[in-house]
Amino acid sequence: MSKNSTTIPIRCKTCNETYCVSKISLFSHLNQEDMKTVINKIDRQEYQKGDFLFQSGDVAERLWIVNEGSIKVFNYTPEGKEQILYLLSSGDFLGDLNLFKENAYPYYAAALEPTRLCTLSRNNFQAILKEVPEINEKVLAYAYERITNLEELVQTVTAKNVGQRIAKLLIHFLEHFGIERNGMLEITFPVSREDMANYLGLTRETVSRQLSLFQADDIIDMKGNRQILIKNRKALEDYSR
Repeated sequence: MSKNSTTIPIRCKTCNETYCVSKISLFSHLNQEDMKTVINKIDRQEYQKGDFLFQSGDVAERLWIVNEGSIKVFNYTPEGKEQILYLLSSGDFLGDLNLFKENAYPYYAAALEPTRLCTLSRNNFQAILKEVPEINEKVLAYAYERITNLEELVQTVTAKNVGQRIAKLLIHFLEHFGIERNGMLEITFPVSREDMANYLGLTRETVSRQLSLFQADDIIDMKGNRQILIKNRKALEDYSR
């Protein structure tokens, strides 16, 4: 596990933002001076693909901000299979509620690719709240959003229609990892087909078969194992309902 932590200067070296904390909704509303207050208390960590940020049972006492790269947050089923809970990319963060009360992580987090994170300890966060108390409301709002996302995951996983499950996941990836290129919507997947299957409670073969059906219906165009072009977003959204 990589543990390369240093204090970040006012201008973050790991991204193109003047203040890296401006990437996330938790701090984006702050003025320049308040952002400096946050930056001065942040550490930087780097992880390689497959490295664990933490494991289930580790003490939860840190906010993790994805600056560059992506991570998966997951648990294991009783059968020993991975169940992905969240996929986080640049600008996302994790561990916000643990900043208020010491706890243990109930899940695992690992880097999906070379990833740089800004981290904030509980003690430093409490010090920031004394100077910038309005951050409290942002934390609670984000916690509500995350709970809503988990409820949507449960609904997706328990849906009987395989096409609906995979369409919902593709739309989720499109919103978080998609880009527009030459007038087309393109997704570069942060996870493998097997990870997608685990996320949805399906087999890899089932995922591949449904993606092939979407391609045959001219809804998507697969470019290898990690890239998909969305040719008909409306049809995909219709499938997801």
